[in-house]
Amino acid sequence: MLLELAEKRRVLFIGGKGGVGKTTVSAATALAQARSGRRVLLVSTDPAHNLGHLWGRSVGPRPVALTEGLDGLELDPQASVEQHLNEVGAALRKLMPAHLAGEVDKHMSLSRDAPGMHEAALLERIAETVDSGLHGYDLVVFDTAPSGHTARLMALPEMMSAWTEGLMRRRERSAGFGAVLRNLGGDDRGFGESLLGREPGDSPDDRDSQVRRLLDRRRHRFSQLRKVLGDAQQCAFVIVLAAERLPVLESIELHEQLQRSGVNVAGLVINKRSPADAGAFLAERREQEERYLDELRQSLGHLPMQQLPLLAADVQGLAALQAFAERLATSD
Repeated sequence: MLLELAEKRRVLFIGGKGGVGKTTVSAATALAQARSGRRVLLVSTDPAHNLGHLWGRSVGPRPVALTEGLDGLELDPQASVEQHLNEVGAALRKLMPAHLAGEVDKHMSLSRDAPGMHEAALLERIAETVDSGLHGYDLVVFDTAPSGHTARLMALPEMMSAWTEGLMRRRERSAGFGAVLRNLGGDDRGFGESLLGREPGDSPDDRDSQVRRLLDRRRHRFSQLRKVLGDAQQCAFVIVLAAERLPVLESIELHEQLQRSGVNVAGLVINKRSPADAGAFLAERREQEERYLDELRQSLGHLPMQQLPLLAADVQGLAALQAFAERLATSD
């Protein structure tokens, strides 16, 4: 099921509760697609990155080759925040008098830990990665952070697009007002130029175009991400879970949140299923898992579901991931 979904998509998000095996499933899916001849980018958005541990090599914020046809990168939330604040701070300094630069720096420092700042910054990096990934790769696979964080992140594109659009409209109204004053022969410095801190030789057109480019770029990124997330033919979200009470309940809630955000949930992967023929203890546990899965089917029975067995050993390294990918191809 999962590999069939991946074959027909350009972007695949894999999420779920922490500890259910999202990174392993994401990496094995990406590897299987690379082995089939596609060029694949595997991206971790989880602050507690595991790609490097899984592959046994260093993975960072720039794409690195994991194996033939497959690159990997780990988005650094803190670095994303710093980049985001630097860009916003530079734009604000262009809009404020030079003597208020210290206030801008103070505001940026306080914003660093503001609610939602990490999500907004990370979302912009995800949008950038999707945009560049669609041009450089056949498939982009995202290994996402645990459910709650990811649900909030998936709800942000609509909000951030609207916010950026609002900034653009206010910017255009401000520019139009200044033009009216100039046409009337008045001095608009009291309304714009002195407040915007123009320096000698810094033309209004240059400053305006720089701010506009920043806003246009953000608007384009969020708009494109929103389109991709809402396109079921191009993008899918797969929920990975264990057949346990909390993962089942959290997966049902995650599905509802993603649906409200317009994100297409295309399937469920039930990982670490206990065997029924390995002694009384595991057989009894499997019976309990079946009861939880019955509850899952009552709520999400319309979604394709794939089950993967509990393994005797951890998955680590290329050979183990290849074996896991083969299970993805053969399990129901």
